[in-house]
Amino acid sequence: MFGFCPEALRDPMAMERANLLNMAKLSIKGLIESALSFGRTLDSDYPPLQQFFVVMEHCLKHGLRGEKDGQKCVWMCLPQLVEKLCPEAAEISASVRDLPGLKTPLGRARAWLRLALMQKRLADYLRLLITRKDLLSDFYENSALMLEEEGAVIVGLLVGLNVIDANLCVKGEDLDSQVGVIDFSMYLKNDIDDYRSEERNSQIASILDQKNYVEELNRQLNSTVHGLQGRVDSLEKSNSKLIEELAIAKNNIIKLQEENHQLRSENSLIVLKAQQHLEVAHGDVSVERDTYKQSRQGLDEMYNEARKQLKEECQLRQDVENELVVQVSMKQEMELAMKLLEKDIHEKQDTLIGLRHQLDDVKAINVEMYQKMQSSDEEMKKKNDVISRLEEKTNQITATMKQLEQRLQEAERHRTSAEEGTRRFKLDFANKAESLQRQIENRERQLQQLETDLKIEREWRQTLQNDLHRERETVNQLSTEALQINGLKKEFHRLQDENMQLKTICEDQEQALEELGSKLSESKLKIEDIKEANKALQGGQVWLKDKDASHCKLCEKEFSISRRKHHCRNCGEIFCNSCSDNELPLPASPKPVRVCDTCHALLLQRCSSNPT
Repeated sequence: MFGFCPEALRDPMAMERANLLNMAKLSIKGLIESALSFGRTLDSDYPPLQQFFVVMEHCLKHGLRGEKDGQKCVWMCLPQLVEKLCPEAAEISASVRDLPGLKTPLGRARAWLRLALMQKRLADYLRLLITRKDLLSDFYENSALMLEEEGAVIVGLLVGLNVIDANLCVKGEDLDSQVGVIDFSMYLKNDIDDYRSEERNSQIASILDQKNYVEELNRQLNSTVHGLQGRVDSLEKSNSKLIEELAIAKNNIIKLQEENHQLRSENSLIVLKAQQHLEVAHGDVSVERDTYKQSRQGLDEMYNEARKQLKEECQLRQDVENELVVQVSMKQEMELAMKLLEKDIHEKQDTLIGLRHQLDDVKAINVEMYQKMQSSDEEMKKKNDVISRLEEKTNQITATMKQLEQRLQEAERHRTSAEEGTRRFKLDFANKAESLQRQIENRERQLQQLETDLKIEREWRQTLQNDLHRERETVNQLSTEALQINGLKKEFHRLQDENMQLKTICEDQEQALEELGSKLSESKLKIEDIKEANKALQGGQVWLKDKDASHCKLCEKEFSISRRKHHCRNCGEIFCNSCSDNELPLPASPKPVRVCDTCHALLLQRCSSNPT
């Protein structure tokens, strides 16, 4: 059941990692098989599920720094680091902290594992952890399982658990005092049945993993669609706000016109009052002249008798003349005042005309903003169409996965059609990725245009404020408009943030599609290996199993994820790619197949010795 590795004898940590990896494979495989045969949601009393949590606890404890504080390290490593890397995990951590029955850090870590499994995000959270090895190195030693390749393999196996629906009651369960002992009796099976069904189970597991991954992609795409619909609603609300602001601007223009009419009426009243004052002054002057003539006649008759009175009358005459001069100067001042009032009226009319032109420009800018909002709505619709196309592509991927199951049964017949389908899928994927990048670039350009338009609108607003500061009542209106502009700035920054979020979502989708392509290529390579194994079995040579070889037979280099295993179709041994990079036709297969370097040299010698 467990693979033998020569280097494990030298390094005990490597042996522990290999054993834990094999136990994790067995527990996850047994849990998925039993859950599929069980046919309903699993509870906390289900034995394979309990064994799975025990195995995961041993994997997370492997290589922790400090044996005494190991439980605290597990609690600090799991929820707190994941909460820093993924803010969505804060809800699980808060619910674990609020559980009343948990007293030890190990019990909290166990509760966190159960909640993450129920949420179907355990594989995602652990993948975030193993990518940040700089943070994990503070808690784990250098040869710990979480820092090596075995940790990445276990995280990849955990994706298959998304098929399972678990309903675990964490509140009433005593997680502090549980003893984490692995029960090996559940995994002791017949070796012959294991060897026969191992390849088929591995194929089924890989197909189920791919299917679960596609379902998670569909769920993420649905969430992005809901987010885009919310953003469209917010854009519609902002459009309605802009329409209300236009109505307010029109009302302000009507108020300015009414104030202009009032000023004109007040000016006409002032002119009428000045004319009335001038008429009264002319009447007073005429009356004084008449009295002066009468007094002059009386003085001529009484000239000799009242000379002193004549002097007094002369003084009175001089006083009257002085008053006349004062009245004439007052009249001139009144005329100057009238001219100044007329100039002020003309200046106010010019300012009103300028304000009208500026308000027309503001209207034009608002219309352009409304058109740009419509263009952004159209682009959002186009993006929704792209998302629907991506959903159709995911459905096509599920269909191709079903076809792959059928093609595994009919491997020899449909090999060429499967290769053409994968090539078309890669071409479609590349075209879709290029179209998404172009749409993102167009979106960025439109955002830059919106920024320039907002800067222009700010300058117009400032000029309007400087011109309208002369009038007392219009100052308050311009201040309200400035506050509205600040609101538009905040909305624009919010749109920029949403655009950045859309970019990150697009990048995540591209990465997910790349992972899909890599998984499809791996499944294709596995199909080719199965075909080669079937051909080798038909040819009759001894076919060495993958588990029996951990090093290349020629160069004796250890196999890993980057250095894959390859069978020689002539001798059946396992070599690396560099030692078996040769192809020759064999009696069992007329087409050229892979052979090792030694078999290649032997076959060439045979061909040279027997040219017939």
